[in-house]
Amino acid sequence: MIRVEIIANQSVHEEIIKNLEAVVPDFCYSLIPLVYGRGKSSYKLGSTTWPETNFILIAYCPETAETDIQTVIEYEKKKFPDEGIKIFVLHDKKPE
Repeated sequence: MIRVEIIANQSVHEEIIKNLEAVVPDFCYSLIPLVYGRGKSSYKLGSTTWPETNFILIAYCPETAETDIQTVIEYEKKKFPDEGIKIFVLHDKKPE
């Protein structure tokens, strides 16, 4: 089992979800739709000065889905290079 966290500009969340659902069978996730913060190049505070916001998608998937998820995110990063799309994958540590 893996935990996948995707953080990106809110403007791309619908497309990312649509493509993940199309590629990963039974893709289930939780969405935090409005996230404030600061990245390397700018703030995302939803204010007049810094109007943009991010989202966070969290999913638990079988390890077999990791390659497909990474492929979707790489595609989205190329399509939207300025939207700060990041992915983090955490692997379940199996007991020894």
